[in-house]
Amino acid sequence: MPAQSLADAVKTFTDDLIVPSEPVLAQGDAQAAAKMAELAHTAREAGLWGLFYPADHGGKIASLAEYLPVAEQEGRSEYGPAIFGSRTTLDVHMLRRHGSAAVRERFLTPLVEGSGIGAYGMSEPDAAGSVPATMQTRAELTSGKWIVEGRKWYISRAAQATFVTVVARTRQEAAPEHAFSMIVVPTDAAGFRIEREMPVLGRLQGQCELSFDQVSVPESYVLGQRDRGLDLMQERLALGRTLNAIHWVGLAQRCFDLMCGRICSPRGALARLPDKQLVRQHVFQAHQAIASARCLVRLAAVSVDQQERSEVAVNMAKVAASQALHVAADSAIQIFGAEGLGDETPLSGIYRMARATRILDGADEVLINHIGKQLLQAYAESKSETAQ
Repeated sequence: MPAQSLADAVKTFTDDLIVPSEPVLAQGDAQAAAKMAELAHTAREAGLWGLFYPADHGGKIASLAEYLPVAEQEGRSEYGPAIFGSRTTLDVHMLRRHGSAAVRERFLTPLVEGSGIGAYGMSEPDAAGSVPATMQTRAELTSGKWIVEGRKWYISRAAQATFVTVVARTRQEAAPEHAFSMIVVPTDAAGFRIEREMPVLGRLQGQCELSFDQVSVPESYVLGQRDRGLDLMQERLALGRTLNAIHWVGLAQRCFDLMCGRICSPRGALARLPDKQLVRQHVFQAHQAIASARCLVRLAAVSVDQQERSEVAVNMAKVAASQALHVAADSAIQIFGAEGLGDETPLSGIYRMARATRILDGADEVLINHIGKQLLQAYAESKSETAQ
């Protein structure tokens, strides 16, 4: 099935089945979990599960750029990526590319089948955000076993995860590019503990603080080469940030559609909303942000597909998509007025998520600073070459 046909099918599934279920899904209780599982099963039965998995694991789309219109529709609901299996796409690709036979057998197969969930353990309570040099979690190889010791926090999906890919220091005195490894830790291992679930802006979303107390896992559970975890972190970030960005664009478009629907509704006409200049300004600014982000995400996807140096493109896309979601959600709430602040619409929940995206997966300030530095370096190098 062509990608556009898949995108249309995902949009129909989202609008007809997921959106009406959002009030139940938002509760975060046992009933919500049951509804989530039911919808995921229905998505698999409809052939809409794991569409960007590798082809040998059931994927139907070969390139990230081709997947973008589908992923955007998956993102129309904040619950869509989990229901369509795209929330696990990143782990599926990382385990398939870099996992040992033992890792692929124990963890990859359940992921693809929908019975496993992965989390990524990077940020730490006493570290400076996600700066690798400040991380303290350690892993030592003893008698064919990795012994993992440390803490991680604000780890997404940890409450439901069957394994965590842990970034740990494996060479204590080495420079960061040769000091870290990624090690897969099953959540049923002795010494692994969920210390607490951490609310994000007052809502529990599966973010947790974790502790690893002498957790022992086989040597073969390291991903890729030992002490080359920084390379894998960059690879993971490139794909992960691009996937997140396009899902956020989809959610921003949902907010835009809600806003325009309200403006053009009988109630909107009664208040003469379509005729008001500042209302039109909200529409313009949200549309501009979404269209710009969509284009930047496409540039990032092409860069990732071609295995180019994609840092600037990916980080630009991530920041733009986060800002687009924030602008669209805020504008929609403003148009709905007090109703947008309550539970009558999904906007209050989306707004909480939009605010979190400016910190999670890379804070705006860190990414903007890094992009600016790289752009100036590239300019200086180009001027130097011209002078020669």
